[in-house]
Parts: sequence; C-alpha cells; structure tokens
Amino acid sequence: MSGLESLDKPVPPEKLEELCVAAMLKAGLKKKHAEITARVLVSTDLWGVFTHGTKQLRGLLKNIRDGRLDPKAEPEVVRDVPAAALVDGHFAMPMVSSTRAMNLAIEKARELGTAFVGVTHSGHFGAAGYYANMAAENDMIGLSMCNVEPFMTVPGAKGRVLGTNPIAYAIPAGEEPTVFLDIATSAVAVSKVFAARARGEEVPPTWFVDADGNPSTDPSKIDDGAMLPMAGHKGYGIAVLIEVLSAVLTGSAVMSEVKSWALDLPEPSNQGHAFMVINPSVFMPVEEFKTRVDAMIREIKSAPKALGATRIYLPGEMEWERREKFLKNGIELPSDVVANLKLMAEEWGVEL
Repeated sequence: MSGLESLDKPVPPEKLEELCVAAMLKAGLKKKHAEITARVLVSTDLWGVFTHGTKQLRGLLKNIRDGRLDPKAEPEVVRDVPAAALVDGHFAMPMVSSTRAMNLAIEKARELGTAFVGVTHSGHFGAAGYYANMAAENDMIGLSMCNVEPFMTVPGAKGRVLGTNPIAYAIPAGEEPTVFLDIATSAVAVSKVFAARARGEEVPPTWFVDADGNPSTDPSKIDDGAMLPMAGHKGYGIAVLIEVLSAVLTGSAVMSEVKSWALDLPEPSNQGHAFMVINPSVFMPVEEFKTRVDAMIREIKSAPKALGATRIYLPGEMEWERREKFLKNGIELPSDVVANLKLMAEEWGVEL
C-alpha cells in the first residue's frame, strides 16, 4: 500500500516511490531492484521530465508480464579490463543494469581517471540524464547514451532509419548547480509527440514528417511517420556515433534489429547502453576544477541579454529549480501521468 490519498494533487516524492515499488513487487521484482528503478523514475519526475519518469513504469511492467524483461535477472559483468567493462543485463529491469554499469564506471574512473562501461541485453532505461548525474554526484564528469528502435529519418532518406538515440552529460560545479543536458538526437523525444497526441494538441512542424515525408503538426500521423533529426545532418551524425558506442560496440541489437519496448511484440528490445566517466582530479584538484566550472557558468549567465530577455539559463538549471520546488511542495503530475499511474495500480492490484 502506497499511502497516497490522491495523484491529482501534489504528490510527495517518497510516496510516489512507494507506489512504484509496490507495483514492481507485485510484478515479481526484488525489493532492491524495485527501489533502484523507482528512484530513477521519481528523480526524473522531480526534474519535471514527465515523459521519461513514472509514466513509463506501466509499460515496463507490461514488458515483464509479456516475458520481454526478467524480474529476477541479475546484471552480470562479462568483460572487465582496468578502464572498461561490459555488463550483460540478462534483460533485468534496465534501470538496474544501467545503475550497475555507471557505478562500475565511477569506480574505475576514481582509480584510473577515465572509464567506459557498456550494457547489452537490456531495454528502455528511462532518462539518460539520471546516470550522467550519478557521476557528477561523485565529482566526476558523466556521459550516458543508448540506442533505440528506428524512429528517425536521416537526410536523403524516406521513412525511419535510426533511433532517436539519446545522450546526456553532467558536469559537477562548486557553488553553482550541476550543469547537465539530456537530449534525443531527434528534434524532440518521440514521447513528446505521443504525449501531445494523448492531450489532443498539435506539435510544431519541425518535429516529424508523415508517411510521405512531409512536415506535419498532427501527432496522430506519427504512427506512419518519422522523427526529424535535430539540426539536420548534425543530429544524424551524433545518432550514428551513439549507435556505434552503445550497440555495435556492446554486441546489442543495431538499428532495424532493435524491437520497440512500447509495442506488443514477443521479443526483448535488446537495446544497448554506454556510460563514460572522466575524473577531473587527473588534471587538477577537484575543487579547483569545480571553481573553474563556476567561473564559466557565471560568465555565461552575465552575458549581455537580448531585448526582452530577463535571464540566461545553463543546461539543467530549469530542472534543478523544478526539483527544488517539487521537493518542497510535492510533484505536480500532469494528467496523462496520473492516468497511467492509476491504470498501473489497477492492473497490479496496488491501492492508492
């Protein structure tokens, strides 16, 4: 029992975690794995990134019910050298495999200065930014990325070719908030198109093209359409790099081999993940590095402002401010997230 009175008013994050853990326990997850997963998803909601937070738990639990994820599986380190490793997720809950991999990368970078850890036999790991911030919390620079099923067209092609492969980084600061960015290599994350469709809203014509390759504002046409890469050939090029690092290099499914975690399919999605950590102490004392980051931040924020602008934001600054607000007042969940959580609770017999 989660102890929640209602999801329709601001929800204490610890109560939201309890609800998620309760549902995952009903689905057969170990308590430790359920707690790790809930922490990843609720932390994402605290940033206000609702497309990648607790809303996605219902779909992940359906993957368990359908046999596409194994609630009892334990991630295993199958390749291990001083500055790199490969984790076989064995189709455990992807957040569990991903936190295991990033923690291993942090351990290696603490000793050796830098590290790369890949994950194979996994699925949808949520927001890449969570894992990058794990490194920043340890005074290191973190990068995280994964490949996903093809949903993005590329210059010169018609239809879907590559995934909207996300990438994130996090950089620790001293007195200033951690600088972090979490983006899809498409114009926006495809989940934002789905969210707009659920709300009955139009989207900008720069987000995706329809089946004929024409820009569309009608999200109902996304099923036969394809996302556009961010910044044209630039987003396309970065998506290729992510495909290589997270999938080709780790032995995971590549491009058309990747199965969508969100569809009713029998096979696991077999996405690959990649995590990299750089330890600033290799180059200078950590406090000196963080002081230099602070100076960079302050120079950016003090730049002359455009007409009508009142503030310059650093990457991640809006998310940290939402987090502070939600920790104090409770998380204000959007209606589509509330609907999903209520359905999840009903499906798994969890009381609010």
